[in-house]
Amino acid sequence: MIVYEKVLIEPVLSEKANVLREEGKYVFKVDPSANKIQIKEAVRRLFNVHPVSCTVMVVGGKPKRQRYRAGYTSSWKKAIVRLPKDEKIALFEGV
Repeated sequence: MIVYEKVLIEPVLSEKANVLREEGKYVFKVDPSANKIQIKEAVRRLFNVHPVSCTVMVVGGKPKRQRYRAGYTSSWKKAIVRLPKDEKIALFEGV
């Protein structure tokens, strides 16, 4: 049984994500084990929209230093979900 609330972790709020939102594409940080079908179904059920497509990528960790130790931030999975032109997610629009 898939818990759709756990598939989508959080929306990505960045300048690039804002530009994509104007094109009808919404960016989410997702569970690393989720696939495209699960992500589209989670968006459909949670936001009551009909996703057209989903692009998934793994964002690698960046090198960071803390005092004298070098390390990396955690890698994470990002999904870009495209909606039809007449649909929007109200959570992003501030309604």
